[in-house]
Amino acid sequence: MNIQRIGIVGCGLMGAGIAQSAAEAGFNVRVKEVDEALLAKGLARIHAAWERALAKGKLTEDRHAEYAARLHGTLDFATLADCDLVIEAVPECLDLKLRTLAELDRVLETGSLLCSNTSSLSIAQLGAALDPARLSRLAGLHFFNPVPAMPLVEIVRTLATSEDTTAALKGFVGALGKTAVLAPDAPGFVVNRLLVPYLLDAVRCAEQRLATVEDLDAAMKLGAGHPMGPLHLSDFIGLDTMVSVADVFFEAFGEPRFKAPSLLRQLVAAGRLGRKSGSGFYRWEGEKRLEALPL
Repeated sequence: MNIQRIGIVGCGLMGAGIAQSAAEAGFNVRVKEVDEALLAKGLARIHAAWERALAKGKLTEDRHAEYAARLHGTLDFATLADCDLVIEAVPECLDLKLRTLAELDRVLETGSLLCSNTSSLSIAQLGAALDPARLSRLAGLHFFNPVPAMPLVEIVRTLATSEDTTAALKGFVGALGKTAVLAPDAPGFVVNRLLVPYLLDAVRCAEQRLATVEDLDAAMKLGAGHPMGPLHLSDFIGLDTMVSVADVFFEAFGEPRFKAPSLLRQLVAAGRLGRKSGSGFYRWEGEKRLEALPL
């Protein structure tokens, strides 16, 4: 299958990153949001990234213009009808994803591939929203944050996903300049199945005052060679997202290591969601991490 036209539903942090990467790779991209304000915010995030690259001499004016010409915003699902591949990148809420996929199934052409960027939900469960005839063209396409910089994409196959669909998605991921790994349709896939228990353990260590937030992060950065510490990374991911993923895992496996710690829920209840809210384990100014905050 020759993928040329990409549709993306959701222009938040992940959706915008996917749209940016696809436009840079030469695809025609249409990104849909629920209202003008959210669409403008998401598109502005993409254009700001290109303008920074332009200012640093990493992008030419001509290439900048090419990228921008490939990117289109919309508020209408019907605009995505003839896309070869549509990626759902709405918030990690099962009901919302099911409604979104059902609407896409209604408007998309028969041969379109449909993927979810979910980080924890079952792709087969999401397939309940679709006509059974489309299930062979459904898969997970799990990108990592920040999408333009992260080189990995997990392709998540269900028992119904066809070999042609898998091959087409491998080609798409390769065209983005990224590496694909095949993952089973099980909670957390590969990366988060290994990563999430580690992050939750780090939160429990902070809750139990094993060490300060800064020392916990420094220990794993310097002692284990990680690019950032687990509490810094949790802020980066979003503490509310961490709770949602932990709840999915705990329901699926019932193991204590997957249960969201009380501290994590308390921080979310207090509005400390991490980088996106300006505070979590640390105080943030935009992308810049500042001091650790009291627990």
